[in-house]
Amino acid sequence: MRHCINCCLQLSPDDTHEQRVGCRGGPHHSRHECPVCKGENKIVFRVDGKQMNLLAVLEVRADGNESWGGFFRFKKGKRCSLVFGLIIMTLVMASYILSGAHQELLTSSPFHYGAFPSNPSLMDSENPSDTKEQHHQPSVNNISYMKDYPSIKLIINSITARIEFTTRQLPAIEDLKKQELHMFSVIPSKFLPNSKSPCWYEEFTGRNTTDPYLTNSYVLYSKRFRSTFDALRKAFWGHLSHAHGKHFRLRCLPRFYIIGQPKCGTTDLYDRLRLHPEVKFSAIKEPHWWTRKRFGIVRLRDGLRDRYPVEDYLDLFDLAAHQIHQGLQASSAKEQSKMNRIIIGEASASTMWDNNAWMFFYDNSTDGEPPFLTQDFIHAFQPDAKLIVMLRDPVERLYSDYLYFASSNKSADDFHEKVTEALQLFENCMLDYSLRACVYNNTLNNAMPVRLQVGLYAVYLLDWLTVFNKEQFLILRLEDHASNVKYTMHRVFQFLNLGPLSEKQEALMTKSPASNARRPEDRNLGPMWPVTQRILQDFYGPFNTRLVQVLADEAFAWRKT
Repeated sequence: MRHCINCCLQLSPDDTHEQRVGCRGGPHHSRHECPVCKGENKIVFRVDGKQMNLLAVLEVRADGNESWGGFFRFKKGKRCSLVFGLIIMTLVMASYILSGAHQELLTSSPFHYGAFPSNPSLMDSENPSDTKEQHHQPSVNNISYMKDYPSIKLIINSITARIEFTTRQLPAIEDLKKQELHMFSVIPSKFLPNSKSPCWYEEFTGRNTTDPYLTNSYVLYSKRFRSTFDALRKAFWGHLSHAHGKHFRLRCLPRFYIIGQPKCGTTDLYDRLRLHPEVKFSAIKEPHWWTRKRFGIVRLRDGLRDRYPVEDYLDLFDLAAHQIHQGLQASSAKEQSKMNRIIIGEASASTMWDNNAWMFFYDNSTDGEPPFLTQDFIHAFQPDAKLIVMLRDPVERLYSDYLYFASSNKSADDFHEKVTEALQLFENCMLDYSLRACVYNNTLNNAMPVRLQVGLYAVYLLDWLTVFNKEQFLILRLEDHASNVKYTMHRVFQFLNLGPLSEKQEALMTKSPASNARRPEDRNLGPMWPVTQRILQDFYGPFNTRLVQVLADEAFAWRKT
């Protein structure tokens, strides 16, 4: 609503007369004069950017030289109409303020297109559960954002028309070695045959007074890891092997990886799985070495640091290696059997999808697509690795991701606008490049205000399936895990060939509360708008359909989550 000084309202006998504005002396002075009102001061009420014709145009002269007595000189009919009109306007304004929509009178979304739907309550995206949750926030903004839908749907249609799932060209092993000479010089091509995890002995050339973790980048760049490495130092010297006057240490890589996705329950799966006595994880839950640290990325927006060498990554598995070494050196067959059942895992949720660093290091790109992906290097060393993936409805994953990582001004409105902006940026990329090029485009991923690309599960999984067999994957859904933790964990045990648990151990694992659940302050924000949900369902729909085809499981369509 515009604020004007000395504005007047006039009741016109002509009901078809439209409101016109021409205010003087206010902060929003208009230079256009109303041809009917002849330049007199007016006030206009607008709702959602449209003028409201309240019965008629009202006019009350309020010049400083006139007294209120002039009001009583009106005919009785005019006085009644004036009072009635003022009452109507007061009620309308009060209803908007009380409903929380007063902001819509002052600001409008930059993406308001089209018209209101005739009946927003009948939109397909609004199911009973959506309706029940609407008490968290006023519904008027959702109705307002419905005007976005036709134009956003055109953007989604443009993206969908350009979706093409192509098979990537695999790099040769020689090309991989050229990119990572040091890594290939450290990790052998063969591992110890009597260990479930890929392990080998390497010579340790340091002296007894040498700190084996003095130059480890995880210690140098993060104070929170220092206590972890203090424990590793204490255990280090007692687990060296001695032969021919030399010291040897056991090195190990993970046997299995929990590769993704973020905000899909990987932390909860990790916390439960590490309670199994045969499972030993890295000293840090998410090293992010394959995707970030080996390129020198801590936070990409902060630029590149020194690259973390592969030795720093291997250090994280020393505690597990110590136990495996103890089993290999044990004199009793029982002790050997116990330690040799140990299986090492790693749970960086970026492993499946994050290849943002390739643009800085690999210059032989084909049409903007990365020539090497993380899985190429893992497969080069561990062609028999086991891979666990936890997924959830990508629509809900994105909202959870937004609530977790956004620092301020979080709201359903802000999320809707960020989704709209991200879709426009993604479409702009798809106009010129392939789907794979856009999904792995670091510039685009950093520009999008929400991480749309992380929910494109089919793209990533298909690229992983070009190097690993389908039998090496265990694909889980968070929705199933949340409803039946015991069943999910038994599937994981079977997949990893783990031994059975006692009743007490299993109860501790399955009955503990969920890890990394949504924070109370984020829950209080309520759900996303139904129209935002519908937009995202339209966007992710084709990718979910392809995922269903790959996995032969309709549950991954998330039609009923």
